[in-house]
Amino acid sequence: MSQRGINRSFWIKLGLVPVGMFAFAFALVPLYDVFCEVTGLNGKTNTSSASVDLGRSYEVDQSRVVTVDFLAATAPGFPVRFYPKVKQLNVIPGKMYTIKYIAENRSDAVIVGQAVPSVAPGEAAQHFKKIECFCFTNQTFQPKTPVEMPVSFIVEPDLSKSVSNITLSYNFFRIKESAASKGRRNNAI
Repeated sequence: MSQRGINRSFWIKLGLVPVGMFAFAFALVPLYDVFCEVTGLNGKTNTSSASVDLGRSYEVDQSRVVTVDFLAATAPGFPVRFYPKVKQLNVIPGKMYTIKYIAENRSDAVIVGQAVPSVAPGEAAQHFKKIECFCFTNQTFQPKTPVEMPVSFIVEPDLSKSVSNITLSYNFFRIKESAASKGRRNNAI
């Protein structure tokens, strides 16, 4: 093979390496999400009520109490004040509880956001069942208007006895700009 053919082959291979690396990295995100949702790894929990058996009844374990801590965070630049109404709750496994988060859009525009839940420790994620949650759908926040958003959940009684504390956290981020905000912005330009 000539020197020119070797150089050309080298540059083609060298150019394919970053393209292949990018494709591999791009594919890892959805694969990792599916893996975490199936295994409960990294605190991922069910994100739709369809994955919870609403007809299932749990045997209540009165002999045990699990402390659940509630946390809230927002992505940088997300102008919504977001916090749990109750920061901690002692729950009896098998009983359903409902708590509320408060969100208030501090901007003058309509904001659409999505909450991403996480449960720690990871082994508790499979046993923390959300029956109703604002994280199942996108949320629209009107300007300067506070909203109460309920979360109904059950901690399954078959949760390992070594787990006595669970943390449920949400991170809210903006997913799109509302049509009304776009219209106001375009009219201002």
